[in-house]
Amino acid sequence: MNKALKIVGILVVALLVVVAAGVVYLRYTFPKVDAAPVISIEKTPALVERGEYLAHHVAVCIDCHSTRDFSRFSGPIVEGTFGKGGDVFDHSMGFPGTFYARNITSDKETGIGNWTDGEVYRAITTGVSQNGDPLFPVMPYKAYANMTTNDAYAIVSYIRTLNPIEHKVPKSEPDFPMNLIMRTIPSGNPTPTDERTLDDEMVKGKYLLTIAACTECHTPQEKGQPIEGKFLAGGFEFKFPNGAVVRSVNITPDKETGIGNWTEDAFVQRFKNYEAPEATAKQIDPDAFNTIMPWAMYAGMKEEDLRAIYKYMMTLEPISNKVERYTPPGAVAQK
Repeated sequence: MNKALKIVGILVVALLVVVAAGVVYLRYTFPKVDAAPVISIEKTPALVERGEYLAHHVAVCIDCHSTRDFSRFSGPIVEGTFGKGGDVFDHSMGFPGTFYARNITSDKETGIGNWTDGEVYRAITTGVSQNGDPLFPVMPYKAYANMTTNDAYAIVSYIRTLNPIEHKVPKSEPDFPMNLIMRTIPSGNPTPTDERTLDDEMVKGKYLLTIAACTECHTPQEKGQPIEGKFLAGGFEFKFPNGAVVRSVNITPDKETGIGNWTEDAFVQRFKNYEAPEATAKQIDPDAFNTIMPWAMYAGMKEEDLRAIYKYMMTLEPISNKVERYTPPGAVAQK
């Protein structure tokens, strides 16, 4: 009996040693990305203007890193909160922990005022923070890794112009074992698109769709991974605090369940309908249909860019996937 207990004890200790070694290995070996580049970006007016366009209307960085008013349709950004951070992604939304969008203003205490240009660039394009810790991929850095170098620099330049806002955002708290798995997610380094290839409208459309992170919301997932064969087929669920559930729509060119019957003009107009401030100004009933889609932000995208996205999307495989768009509070979704 004593011999058996001794053997069990040895095995337990050995297992703990292996686990500890694994944790140490993950902690000090990952993420496997290069050090932040030593760069100083010349923040020309043209570059800042391009960055503002991308951050507000394409990559919509300002969406998650500001305060949105969901008492109004589509949750438009509250003026004066650009970059202050604090948006929460937690268990109620299906996330393995509680994650916060950080303050990206130039405040030196609570923002990124003491980050170098290279550290900001690395965070955007590889998902690694100033201190080397990984960022949870609710920020689609895998998509942003494809930005042209000029576009990534433009966003960095624009972020630097945001008014400093003193707003301390809580530290993200991933669950176990996600706190370890996260370290393996950032991998490799940026793979910037060659800007010269964007003269081709189809290439440009794919590029814009990628950095706009359309796939992040319009492709359903299981355990954090896109479901094979469902690219842009919709059905990703977003839960509101009142219990309502909104689902992303099928944006493949399927004629029955997607947008295959939409004309190019109709596609563009769908966005431009929300360009005027009054389109999202009206207060709505708390239990009325709402969406997390930041229509007012995407509405500012240039028409030529929207048309390029449409043309590219129409070349994709149509996928039949009927989505129940909305489940009101207290209702049960129909399967």
